Amino acid sequence: MSHTSKKSPAASPVPGEELVNFAEHLADIARQIALRYFRNLQGIEYKHDETPVTIADREIEQALRQQVAKTYPSHGFTGEEFSARESASPWSWVVDPIDGTKSFATGKPTFGCLIALLQEDRPVIGVIEIPALKERWLGTAGRASTFCEQECATSQTHDLTDATLYATTIDMFSEDERELFDALSHQTRFRVFGADCYAYGLLASGHVDLVVEAGMATHDFLALVPVVQGAGGTITDWHGRALDCHSQGQILAAASPELHQRALAILSPVGCT
Repeated sequence: MSHTSKKSPAASPVPGEELVNFAEHLADIARQIALRYFRNLQGIEYKHDETPVTIADREIEQALRQQVAKTYPSHGFTGEEFSARESASPWSWVVDPIDGTKSFATGKPTFGCLIALLQEDRPVIGVIEIPALKERWLGTAGRASTFCEQECATSQTHDLTDATLYATTIDMFSEDERELFDALSHQTRFRVFGADCYAYGLLASGHVDLVVEAGMATHDFLALVPVVQGAGGTITDWHGRALDCHSQGQILAAASPELHQRALAILSPVGCT
C-alpha cells in the first residue's frame, strides 16, 4: 500500500492554534489518568445496559469537563458518563473518556480516549489518544492529520479485493446489518475484529483500508471524522452522509473515495432514513 500525503478540503473554518493546543492538553490529562489505572483496576461496574464502566472513565471525563469549564466556560460539553452541559455557543466538546472499556479493563493496550471539538454541530478537531501505547492522532479541519506529530496518510487503496477491513465486534450489527457486513467482508482481503477506535488511527496511517461499524454513539465517532478526513480518507454513515452530532451510529470509513463508494454500494440498502 502506498502512503501519499493528502489533505481533505475543509468543510468548516480552520480552528485556531489555541484550540488545537487545548485539545492536545486534554489528551495529555486523559493519558495521565488512564495510565494510573491501566492494569491496576480494583473493580468494574456495569451500567443499566450492562456495558462496563471503570473509575478511570469517570475520572477522565470529570477532569476534562473541569478543564473545559475553566478555560472555555461558554463552550458546551458532552461525555459518555455524565449529563451534558448545554451552551448557546457554537463550540462544543464531545468526549469518550475510555473508548474500549472492555479492552482497558482486561489489560489490552488498544483502548483510547476520544476528544472532539464541534463548531455548529460539525467536528473540526479530533484526537484519538492511545495512552498505553503513547500514540496520538490529531485531525484538524483544513490541515493534514498527524500521528505523533508527523503527518500521516491513508493507503489510498481503491479496490475491495486489496482492502483490509476492521470492526470492533460482530455483535454490534443487527441481523440485517450483519448480512451486509458479511457481503462486504467476503469481497475484501481479510477482516479483523477488536480494535475499537485504534482501527481508525491505523486507517489514517495507511495500515487499514476499511472500518465498518454500527450501534455507535456520537461520542464514539465524532472525534474520528477530522482524523480520517485529514489523512485523505472518507468517513460517513452507511448512506454516504456527513457525520455530525445528529448522525445515527452506522459508520463507514475508507482509505480513498473510490473504496468508500464501492463499500457504500454494498452497505447502503440498510440504515437510517
